[in-house]
Amino acid sequence: MNRLNAFLSCSAKHFRFSVFALVMSWMSSACLLGQDSGIENRLNRALKLFPDADADKDGNLSIAEARQYLAKHPELKTTLGAKLDKGSDTKPDSLSSPSSTTPGSADLPVGPRVFVCAHSFMIFTATLLPPMVEAARIGYRDAGKQMIGGSRVIQHWDLPDEKNKAKEALREGKVDVLTLSPHLLIPDEGIDNFVKLGIEKNPKLRVLIQASWPARDGETTSGFTNEKRNQLTEEGLRRMKDNHHATWVKSIEAQVSSLNTSIGHNAVAIIPVCDAVFALREHILKGTAPGLTKQTDLFRDPLGHPNPPLASLVTYCHFSAIYQRTPVGLPVPALLKANPKADELNRLLQQLAWEAITQYPMSGVKVD
Repeated sequence: MNRLNAFLSCSAKHFRFSVFALVMSWMSSACLLGQDSGIENRLNRALKLFPDADADKDGNLSIAEARQYLAKHPELKTTLGAKLDKGSDTKPDSLSSPSSTTPGSADLPVGPRVFVCAHSFMIFTATLLPPMVEAARIGYRDAGKQMIGGSRVIQHWDLPDEKNKAKEALREGKVDVLTLSPHLLIPDEGIDNFVKLGIEKNPKLRVLIQASWPARDGETTSGFTNEKRNQLTEEGLRRMKDNHHATWVKSIEAQVSSLNTSIGHNAVAIIPVCDAVFALREHILKGTAPGLTKQTDLFRDPLGHPNPPLASLVTYCHFSAIYQRTPVGLPVPALLKANPKADELNRLLQQLAWEAITQYPMSGVKVD
């Protein structure tokens, strides 16, 4: 097995980042020819990884040979898709962005640059969203992600600059959509801080705030167990929903409304994930959720971290809010394929997500 095969056989995660770094080196070299003294070194490193890219076998890798090799191996085009073939007319600034498409997005029309800044009730969307977007024939552009477990947004804001990927991306104007997931204490000044910084650098930035489902079903007393969710009644679910909206969601709405007023336009919207979750839990109670028979099918622990059906539903909500289009009709994600009624369940999740988004005025999504 030559070095290329060995490289391609490494883990998918390592492959993606390694190839990304390599392609960025190649393309930066091509665009900055004569301006960057490190061009030769980067090409030499590329040659060591892919010796067969040296077409004339002279022991040196030229920019032209690098381009030809990329053209023959489209699976390596993880950064700018078809734009890689446009030659050295591409502006250096467009190549310096940290955002990248996934391999499956290479030849698709590009979507907005998405940064996911989250706690554990939302960070999984950064992984589940790209293949979902690609299935919708949109190129997913990853502007980055940042996760702190159980965090308020202000905790992300207060991270030291050398660790704060969200601040860095916003300061450089490299984010089109920022998703945030506040915790229990609202208002959260971190939301205001991120929005103001982002709008200053990119006036068209959209910030989407996830209104999560209640942890421990809203119970604050000790001793709550995951199995206790299976005792839920329709009346209990209604009370939980009403209380969640009257307290926590109402507080988020007030902060977002005030923030949009101060900005002068609706730059901030809310993803009503909780509404979709409540709707799915009602279907389970009524026996109309394909392949799901009890509340614990959705949750893997007392706190409320999601099992695959719930994680898929939440990600469909994000898809709907970010791309402002229905997810209905997208194929079954890999996460759901083990469900015995995957097709029927997938369609229900898509419908519930779209209904939650389009029936909630502060989602920012209007149905034509």
